Amino acid sequence: MIRPIEPTEEMRAALAKGEAGHKYSHGHALVLSGGMGRGGAARLAARAALRSGAGLVTLLCPQAALAENAAQLNAVMLTVLPDAYSLRGMMADPRITALCLGPGLGLARAAEMVPAALWGKRPTVLDADALSTYETDPQPFFHALHPGAVLTPHLGEFRALFPDLAQTLAEGGDSLPLRAHVTRAAAERAGACVLLKGPETVIATPAGEVAAHSATGEHAAPWLATAGAGDVLAGIIAGLMARGLPPFAAACTGTWLHAEAARSFGPGLIAEDLPDALPRVFRGLGL
Repeated sequence: MIRPIEPTEEMRAALAKGEAGHKYSHGHALVLSGGMGRGGAARLAARAALRSGAGLVTLLCPQAALAENAAQLNAVMLTVLPDAYSLRGMMADPRITALCLGPGLGLARAAEMVPAALWGKRPTVLDADALSTYETDPQPFFHALHPGAVLTPHLGEFRALFPDLAQTLAEGGDSLPLRAHVTRAAAERAGACVLLKGPETVIATPAGEVAAHSATGEHAAPWLATAGAGDVLAGIIAGLMARGLPPFAAACTGTWLHAEAARSFGPGLIAEDLPDALPRVFRGLGL
């Protein structure tokens, strides 16, 4: 059964912040960035993680990219991350509650950092380069994944990781039931939550839970067809997991928030607008 994603009282309760909390009680998300000139996507994800309610967000970048990122970040903190060994060391801090890897990371840096991030067994969003780096041999990637991970591929990245399932989808006409079937099969194969992006986004777990959000018809959000929108979605999900939402719930909630922010903003939307549209969406939920 495909569950439609829509706002519920459970979602509102998960998004609300209590009066007695402090920043660490809402989690600390790490977003990994690529090298000099490649930080925009990670900065989008980091801002989205902060806007979605994470108490703290830190962008981790190479030394060469420090000045570039420092010139554009304020509330998002910034730390130099030279290598995977250093990332493993950060995992000793129990206050790190989620990671986001992939947006603008670069294939070489992703190949180094993804195993270290997954080694830490923290809730982790894997997008873009974190997925593409394994397209020639996804089995080591699947072996390293854990139940706290969420994969957020678009169709091209899905095709690289799951070529047989993508072929089934192409031959079958990409209907919602078939999209749900192949996404469920992908989640089972990967051993992690899979979110297949598109106008009809489908999210599945290895246990067989499936949910879908249709941004078509009266719920259309065509303005999401803009560079960086997927990076923002990855950041929103990471921010929600940092706050303690389980992977499937964070992916479902993040998908709805992402599309609703686009609908709220309307024509002219660019990716930078999405995080700043979230407060209006939260107010609409009565938070």
